[in-house]
Amino acid sequence: MEKKEIICISCPLGCRVEVRGDGENIESIEGNQCPQGREYAREEFMNPTRILPTTVRVSGGELPLVSVKTEAPIPRDKIFSAMDQIAQVTVEAPVKLGEVIIEDLVGTGVSLVATRRVLSDKKAADGEKV
Repeated sequence: MEKKEIICISCPLGCRVEVRGDGENIESIEGNQCPQGREYAREEFMNPTRILPTTVRVSGGELPLVSVKTEAPIPRDKIFSAMDQIAQVTVEAPVKLGEVIIEDLVGTGVSLVATRRVLSDKKAADGEKV
């Protein structure tokens, strides 16, 4: 039986929730002060996920990198393979806010999207506002 302490981030209380289970079944959840804490702890124990914010290289842009993030949480155990895939990518400027940079990141079905725009060198030199 595995025992894991999880600090809940569902509300400002930050409860320390203890979950006991075998990886497939949960025996007990204790310490949450609200229903959201119980659900958060269950999900974090059974299938932890994270939004992945990072950067991607830009070619021909006013900036060398563009900030990106996954449009939805991805399994925590896929973070390192996602970063490996992202490290292989260079996008051509201009980059639009919300532009999909990678579809189906590491087979998760989740896209990686730009969180800002990056103008091309030429447009930036011509004085276009960012």
